[in-house]
Amino acid sequence: MRSRALLLLTVLALLVAAGAVYRSATEQGPEGVTSTAAAAQANVPGDEPVARVAAEVEPSVVQVNVSGVQRTPFGTQKQEGIGSGVIYRSDGYIITNNHVVEGARTVEVAFADGSTEQGEVVGTDPITDLAVIKVNRDGLPAASFSDDRQLAVGQLTVAIGSPSGFQSTVTSGVLSGMGREFPPELTGGQQESSLVDLLQTDAPISPGNSGGALADRDGQVIGINVAYLPPNETGAEGIGFAIPSYTVVSVADQLIQSGHAEHPYLGVAVSDLTPQVSNRFGVSAESGALIAKVEPGGPADGAGIQAGDIVTALGSTDIRSSGDLLSALRQYQPGDKVELTILRDGQKSTFDVQLGER
Repeated sequence: MRSRALLLLTVLALLVAAGAVYRSATEQGPEGVTSTAAAAQANVPGDEPVARVAAEVEPSVVQVNVSGVQRTPFGTQKQEGIGSGVIYRSDGYIITNNHVVEGARTVEVAFADGSTEQGEVVGTDPITDLAVIKVNRDGLPAASFSDDRQLAVGQLTVAIGSPSGFQSTVTSGVLSGMGREFPPELTGGQQESSLVDLLQTDAPISPGNSGGALADRDGQVIGINVAYLPPNETGAEGIGFAIPSYTVVSVADQLIQSGHAEHPYLGVAVSDLTPQVSNRFGVSAESGALIAKVEPGGPADGAGIQAGDIVTALGSTDIRSSGDLLSALRQYQPGDKVELTILRDGQKSTFDVQLGER
């Protein structure tokens, strides 16, 4: 228990931006960034794919310097920290992680050309750990975000950010997996708030990379870097996670429009079907999402779903774990009616549920 507590505290500390480095530089216009990037890319040999991606994407990646208060395992404390961000729109909107700007009173954005601007947090979404910052500048080199859901495990990935304040740091690796769930015990055991449907990469990610870009070989941003497992605590090497771009774009557009993002609400607490859980609830299924608790008066309760039911499908999507269920729900909006396939007492049934809003 002590080692798990230490691991949790370590990962929580690594999830927030670490350290504080503030740079002063001569102001340069965004046109200078774009032209410099084009020149840099033209000078990169065609057989250097990582260098070409870096030349294209680097101008769109910023360093986010924050100061303010932060909720920590030790209470509310004054914090100064560093994270990363990606320019989403040329009129000043920048995407980063919620945990980078959470509790921030001031936000300073440092661009790749050395110039800085004061930023304003226009919206945050703790559920997906995304946030949007706005700076008063036009003509910024916005990144190109991919909407491709058919990524290939093993394809090239390039991470760009500011680990420990080293701005515009480039690392590379491969896409190690998709549809990953950040271990619930590392997010305080709050299953419905766990990070799900994540991309996994072995491109080195460190404190300060949070909010930075994960790009493919075409220079398209396929994800926003969010977390990693520290090898000195877990024994695992090269396990980093990014929020896929299709989630990022959906949430960012909502935050820009209204300041908050809507998420469908099923009204259940779920867990994976481990042998221990199966024995506890007396079920024989080998996979699925176990309904551990149903919120009274919630959408699932109204549809007749009960604790102990096992969700095996949501619409046409097979559900093999709690993460699968939470990920599949991301494809819907509050108010949508969905069909859940439920295993109860060895019999399969379907239930129509109208999703609420969380």
